[in-house]
Amino acid sequence: MKAEVKDSHFERTALADLWRRTLSTIPSIYGRLVYLNALRTESGAYQHQGFVQVYGMQAAQTALLASHEQAFSSWLGFNLEQQKADLDLYLAGVVPDREGVIEIWLKLAPYRNLVPATARDSERRLFMAEFGALLELLRREHRLSRPDPER
Repeated sequence: MKAEVKDSHFERTALADLWRRTLSTIPSIYGRLVYLNALRTESGAYQHQGFVQVYGMQAAQTALLASHEQAFSSWLGFNLEQQKADLDLYLAGVVPDREGVIEIWLKLAPYRNLVPATARDSERRLFMAEFGALLELLRREHRLSRPDPER
């Protein structure tokens, strides 16, 4: 699942800069996945104009994909308890209406889009299975009903 990172100082600098200035300020791994996914276009390329202007298209794409892969790998490396704690941290930091967000996740499953394009099918399935378990925990914790599949 690794992005090919060329042995160039410029691309290593772009990656380090992205982590130092941006990703390290996002306290949850899930939040980093959300952020990086928000930069991805329908074509699969990442769009971050300021970053591209400083480092060029190739270095920016390589750094953003490598960061997405790293965040995804970190998430998969967590056990369910750690994933739940990370998700709680994300929800506490950005969402005033937890129940509303959980209901949307249950109905629309937007978390499916957080998987990097380079992920293996087994990683994608693991992510979906674990996130499904987390959603069930959150649904029960917040006493939410199951979504109506007809709506």
